[in-house]
Amino acid sequence: MKTRQGPDALLLLSTFLLLGIGLVMVYSSSSVWSLYKFDISYYYLRRQGIFALMGLAVMFLCSRFNYWNWRRLVQPVFWVNLALLVLVFVPGIGFSRSEAQRWINLGFVQFQPTDVTKFAMVLFTANYLVAKKEYIHTFKRGLLPVLIIAGITSCLIMMQPDLGTTLTILLTVFILLYGGGVRILHLSGVAVAGGSIIAGLMLFVPRYRYQLSRLTSFLNPWEDPTGTGWQIIQSLLAIGSGSLGGVGLGASRQKFLYLPEPWSDFIYAIICEELGFIGGAAVIILFLILIWRGFRIAISAPDLFGKYLAMGLTTIIAVQAAINLGVVLGTLPVTGITLPLVSYGGTSLMMNLTFIGILLNISRYAD
Repeated sequence: MKTRQGPDALLLLSTFLLLGIGLVMVYSSSSVWSLYKFDISYYYLRRQGIFALMGLAVMFLCSRFNYWNWRRLVQPVFWVNLALLVLVFVPGIGFSRSEAQRWINLGFVQFQPTDVTKFAMVLFTANYLVAKKEYIHTFKRGLLPVLIIAGITSCLIMMQPDLGTTLTILLTVFILLYGGGVRILHLSGVAVAGGSIIAGLMLFVPRYRYQLSRLTSFLNPWEDPTGTGWQIIQSLLAIGSGSLGGVGLGASRQKFLYLPEPWSDFIYAIICEELGFIGGAAVIILFLILIWRGFRIAISAPDLFGKYLAMGLTTIIAVQAAINLGVVLGTLPVTGITLPLVSYGGTSLMMNLTFIGILLNISRYAD
């Protein structure tokens, strides 16, 4: 298969702009804590910069790697992903942070395998839709096998527990299945059943009740202003303080230990505080451009696998961005989902740049 054009310029431009904004805001939002904890103001910026350079290298390689070759790697990627999810629970390898068993320590690197899971599930589902296109309208031979795989993966993630990532992956898979021709009646039934199971876990299993308190706290954060409602309240205070033009780059008050880890999940609140409505709107516009170009690439892909792969990768970025922005703006419960390309986080940044690289490669073959 020969390339027909260069990579999508708008997708590349929006990616670089979001990455640049992210690096600036990671430094701005983390400098106070970094100076207090590590005696240098640029600890998180330095780490994020290294991850960004590594991610850009991976993005370039993926943009040159024929996307069709990913079909040959579906099973290896999936089984490696499954092994990583299991390793999270192995003593001496997996470890916990903030009462969640989500991390793997291999000595030379620490990472969250769920970031790999997002890619593995998109890759698996895209390949499945192509391989089973004749049966995808049926439940037993079409939908059921992929539901079993998604169910096993979701159970391993929920055991950590990580409800936010579970919902992100399931929502992405459902959107991809719908785009692939699965009947809406089948998907609706599965969604009701899955939602009932998750609700039951949060209501009756003690280890998931904290997840429930976080889910409900956004409805009235002032009910527990120093507990589960603290992050949302501080986020809204930051956004409100920004007004139209912001308080100025680096002049945030909420980053002074009021908003927990503002360089991560709630970095958008600091963007709105320091750069105001104008800065916050600019970030949203850049994401809309990125998502628009991603779906345009999917529509223009020369084959079904390219179409579904581009659709899935774009959807996973869009879902993460939508959930994160919803949380920061107080319209969704706190989930722990970061803002793609902007928030601090090595594995997340590198995987999202990998997604962009694959999208750029597909765009080179677009009709």
